[in-house]
Amino acid sequence: MKKNNAIRSDMAIELVGGDTKISQTLQIKKSRVEIDDNLSKKIGRPKGSYITLETSIVNSGRIDKYDSLSKEISIALKEITKSKIKCVLVVGLGNPNLTADALGKEVFSNLIITKHMDTEDRKKLGIKSAICAICPNVSGITGIESFDVIKGVVDRIKPDLVVAVDALASASVARLGAAFQLCSSGITPGSGVANHRVRLDYDSLGVAVVSLGVPLVVYASTIIFDAAGEEAIKDLPEELSGLIVTPKTIDILVQDCAKVIASGINGAF
Repeated sequence: MKKNNAIRSDMAIELVGGDTKISQTLQIKKSRVEIDDNLSKKIGRPKGSYITLETSIVNSGRIDKYDSLSKEISIALKEITKSKIKCVLVVGLGNPNLTADALGKEVFSNLIITKHMDTEDRKKLGIKSAICAICPNVSGITGIESFDVIKGVVDRIKPDLVVAVDALASASVARLGAAFQLCSSGITPGSGVANHRVRLDYDSLGVAVVSLGVPLVVYASTIIFDAAGEEAIKDLPEELSGLIVTPKTIDILVQDCAKVIASGINGAF
């Protein structure tokens, strides 16, 4: 894709490409992008490992394949975290009152929470890691920055890993609800819609942070660019260039993607 300031995306694969492997059985395309310091400065994305699973399983409503997709997410989570995790804190980011931004809350609602269980009981059940979760909401609702809530909880319970779940923006309409991205270096909430908040990563929280998300919105300027080329977006009025579009089935898409992601997190830990 030709780069243009009107094209906004959270997807590393759309910015730099990546090594790709395709599972013929599930029709899942798995890509891995490694961003180093030089590439990070060039494209304006934090360095780290980015794993993307692309599939039409959710968009096409293949419920019979949801468990298989969740297993692939579990494998990717283990691959990107590597070290043994005794306790993981899952953070559902976003605004639960906005359908397209409610992925974090929906994942939060579908998790199997195990931290409250006795250690011996977890061992008997074969549970590898204690899972706990929070859904801090957005500062416009609570008056408190989500970072401050997360930092307070992290300092108190001291997890080995934070998994931050959030809706993403894509530069491709075809990837809406069809690409699951994991990143080893955390996330900047709201970056996809130009509403940058405090970044969640090892430097800010003092613990490893993995982000996990699905693109659920695309800018109108991106759609116009894809359909009519660069000339068509040169003189777009401000109200149109900032317009964000979601699929008409966004409510179902968010719920199904959340179930798949939550199952993947449950399976990994």
